Amino acid sequence: MWQSNTLIRICAVTLCLLLPQYGATLLALWQAPPVSAQQPIPLTEKQLDDMVAPIALYPDPLLSQVLVASTYPLEIVAAAQWLQRNPGLTGTALTAAAQQQNWDPSVQALVAFPDLLKRLSEDITWIANLGNAFLSQQADVMNAVQRMRNKAQQAGQLTSNAQQTVTTTADYGRPVTTIMPAQPSVIYVPFYDPVWIWGPPVFWPYPYWHYPLRPAIGFMIWSPPIVITSFLPGPWFGWSAWGWYPLWSTNVIMFNGMFVERYDFNRLHIAAFGGPTVWTHDPFHRQGVPYPNRTLTERYRADARDNLRARMPFEARPAPPSFPQQSERIGGRELPANPPSRNRGAFGGIESGNTAQQHIERGNSSLGSRPAPMPSPGRAPSGHQTRR
Repeated sequence: MWQSNTLIRICAVTLCLLLPQYGATLLALWQAPPVSAQQPIPLTEKQLDDMVAPIALYPDPLLSQVLVASTYPLEIVAAAQWLQRNPGLTGTALTAAAQQQNWDPSVQALVAFPDLLKRLSEDITWIANLGNAFLSQQADVMNAVQRMRNKAQQAGQLTSNAQQTVTTTADYGRPVTTIMPAQPSVIYVPFYDPVWIWGPPVFWPYPYWHYPLRPAIGFMIWSPPIVITSFLPGPWFGWSAWGWYPLWSTNVIMFNGMFVERYDFNRLHIAAFGGPTVWTHDPFHRQGVPYPNRTLTERYRADARDNLRARMPFEARPAPPSFPQQSERIGGRELPANPPSRNRGAFGGIESGNTAQQHIERGNSSLGSRPAPMPSPGRAPSGHQTRR
């Protein structure tokens, strides 16, 4: 355990020196508590209430996507920085460019919400803690969302309007509140200070986001309308066909693989496509960020090794349409834009010494050396299903 934590810190310091644009993010992750050898201590209901408050009033499709993406905090930051380097990309050109980045589909699809993606990346401690809580206590996190929605409704701050449709039903005696976009292909992202709705946090700090002054009427500020069909080419089948949505009756997030296939998002570690399945975490896109306790580390260790073998070579994807590429700088040296297939995980290779060496060689390749060959494609072991 000590050796693993030491290797993580060595990787963090090295990458802070080589990649200064990731410095603040890496330091925040480095300062996270070390992996505990003990069983994790669950967060209380009130702690979880405060933690989910900033996103509890998001529409269900977007809420589900954010919860999934939060388990890959480094990719969220990478996507936000990538957007800053490519300000001229919009609409389907933006989606096409994001499709070529080796991120989880939940992160790739967030580029359609640039203001939200920027906001999520501003407090890496909060987003990482949210992802850790979701991995450790998924049902508890989703219950917390329902509690906060019920409180907002009782205060008269969550109602149906031109932007959203709010519905409350009874599920075995408990109220379940769903929030859906009011229009079939348009979504509005709500921006609100949780203090306006629920008061100051007591058990868990809200993220350090800048909020505008409290509106004179109501407590919500809405983003401009986002016409989702302007980002996704091809047929649109409505929000029921979105990639992620909650199943409140069992407190799970469902994953629609057809969404990823239809719009050509990253299918690198998706074994098969078909109808909706229960979402499961992909440790490959964790990019080596340590899990908060031994329970999660052991749970995803086998998957991490298996996912080092790509089931669908990223290089085999169709060539992207032409769009402007911007070079990157390391120190005083200007480098061409990195190919999207290159593994750019900050802590890649913590599973073993051999794996670490492979990732180090790939990192060195970005400085001009010959890139290390990617592992051969392989099939998932019998009985093992990977659904992202």
